[in-house]
Amino acid sequence: MSTASNRLALFDCDGTLVDSQNDITEAMNRCFDAVKLTPPTRLQTLSVIGLSLPQAMARLLPDADAEFHNHLAGQYKLAFQHMRRTNGISEPLYPGIAELIIQLADEGWRLGVATGKSDRGLINCLNTHGIIDHFITLQTADRHPSKPHPSMGLLAMEEAGATPETTVMIGDTSYDMEMAVNAGMRGLGVNWGYHSPEALTAAGAHAVAVDINDLARHIAAS
Repeated sequence: MSTASNRLALFDCDGTLVDSQNDITEAMNRCFDAVKLTPPTRLQTLSVIGLSLPQAMARLLPDADAEFHNHLAGQYKLAFQHMRRTNGISEPLYPGIAELIIQLADEGWRLGVATGKSDRGLINCLNTHGIIDHFITLQTADRHPSKPHPSMGLLAMEEAGATPETTVMIGDTSYDMEMAVNAGMRGLGVNWGYHSPEALTAAGAHAVAVDINDLARHIAAS
């Protein structure tokens, strides 16, 4: 039986647990090519990682309508699936992440993920790295509004038996930190992802970890 005192460490995935930027930028380039549009720059693509796909496309093409954003999101999924079938997907864990996950679980933390990935993409990623069994709650774009809406965080806390006071959201983008604020939980940024430390702080991060040991210290203090 879970209790409201459970401590929950809720992680973003892309840019926080794994470095997936090369595959994401390649899939984005392919999906824009498929509709005969000039692909965004690498920096433009990195700036929208963390949003759900239709919202990311809306940021990249603000003058297009919602129907086209959804169509482009579908093209992105097709491109990613084709890459997975042919060349495979490279989403390496950042150094020290696997050890941190094991350490937190051993210390009694409940662990979860809140990500703009699909259910399939997240499960494949966590299974590939052999860490899926450490997570008790997985929240994805398939079942929630895009970050920074608090929906992912709220359901993760409910499933973990945690409260905002006992939950910390760890992420690399301003969308993660804004979601944490909207859900009433503490937000911890990491500086190895896709948004700058300044952007994370401005979005509400209580602190920004400079490396994995620094992150472990900040989580322990939460």
